[in-house]
Amino acid sequence: MNKKLRVGFAGVALSVLALAACSQSSPSSAPAEDTSSRSEAPSPSQSSSDAVLATADSSLGTIVVDAEGMTVYVFDKDAANSGTSSCEGDCLAAWPPVVATSDDPAADGVSGDLGVITRTDDGSKQVTLNGLPLYYYVKDEAAGDVTGQAVGGVWWVISEDGTKITEGAAG
Repeated sequence: MNKKLRVGFAGVALSVLALAACSQSSPSSAPAEDTSSRSEAPSPSQSSSDAVLATADSSLGTIVVDAEGMTVYVFDKDAANSGTSSCEGDCLAAWPPVVATSDDPAADGVSGDLGVITRTDDGSKQVTLNGLPLYYYVKDEAAGDVTGQAVGGVWWVISEDGTKITEGAAG
């Protein structure tokens, strides 16, 4: 019986050691820390992997983009901090919402207040900046495109602090 106990304890000890070895991450598998300068506007490729938003240089200056560099917009018909989006139905075909997977989305280089609202149409979490819901424009085909700027006089690219940029507005 004594021999059986020793064999049992040895098996448990080996199991614990094996589990401990599996739980340790090797340095090569750990995510790389972003060591880029925080004073520069990061390009989307410098963004942390969990960031929903970043900033990028464009023909309109430094603007807010998503993690892949696609421009995001605000809509004049939305009210800040209302918790709702005014773009519904057919509007969403041209202006899809920027969505997040959590209630606390991350951003690199964006200084405005970031949050989410829950959309009433599908329950997704639409990202907000300074209380305004954010959207994409379907005619923007590549990172950095700003073709949605001033469409209908109500859609605007935004700067890193969340204020709308009115350059390019029809006069």
